[in-house]
Amino acid sequence: MELRTLRYFVAVAEELHFGRAATRLHMSQPPLSRAVKQLEAEVGALLFARSPTGVTLTPVGTVLLDEARALLDHADRVRARVSAAAGAATLTIGILGDGTDPGVSRLAAAYRRSHPGIDIRIRDTDLTDPTCGLRAGLVDVALSRAPFDETALTVRVLRADPVGVVLRADDPLAIREGLRLAELNDRRWFQFPQGTDPVWQSYWNGGRPREGPVVRAVQECLQAVLWNGTVGLAPLGHDLPAELAVVPLIDMPPSRVVAAWNAGDTNPLVRSFVETATAAYRH
Repeated sequence: MELRTLRYFVAVAEELHFGRAATRLHMSQPPLSRAVKQLEAEVGALLFARSPTGVTLTPVGTVLLDEARALLDHADRVRARVSAAAGAATLTIGILGDGTDPGVSRLAAAYRRSHPGIDIRIRDTDLTDPTCGLRAGLVDVALSRAPFDETALTVRVLRADPVGVVLRADDPLAIREGLRLAELNDRRWFQFPQGTDPVWQSYWNGGRPREGPVVRAVQECLQAVLWNGTVGLAPLGHDLPAELAVVPLIDMPPSRVVAAWNAGDTNPLVRSFVETATAAYRH
């Protein structure tokens, strides 16, 4: 069994859908299906029960999934140790805005366990660069939020969070159970500095031009709401000061937590980091 084929199998087993697995692996579906069928031939048993809506693991597939994950994890550790023996192996990770996401904590713990010899460097970035310095070569991989300009980048979606509008607790709209973007058209919204990725800016402005104070960091956004009554958007589930409230937006697409890296980057540490991140954010 080749490690590459096992990675294909794990992706299908985790997504339970050949199409989604192919997208995750950045490949077309036919070669993925052929690789899994070849693996089933080598094993001598079906690994998936197929249906029009997707696939489910067979008992044999469930056993292989546990073993494949262990093998791939061991292979990544071997690679990391060999790299470390050849010289100090370093991975620089860019983290956007708020590092208190529990997914980041799970990922850090999982990556430390599987790559104990790697020197991890963190670059905490503000909201003006959703790629966290990837294009400037400041980081190897970024933990960020989409959407943003993905030109020359590869992006893996880790999670999708619903979005709400942040208001002062005494705002008349703060008692609502849900709001639509159109109900906020007459409000001032916080803005990002000139030159900020226009795709990113448009998303956080609800898809249309807005006016309001310029901010660069999460805390500046919150202070703009407190001091000026500015409204802005934020993923649901984050702790806010008692003076603020967040109301879910009914017609706003979710904010996607993503891992991003430069397209064509063959650094095995980046690949293993992304796979570890995918598993950590799934739980």
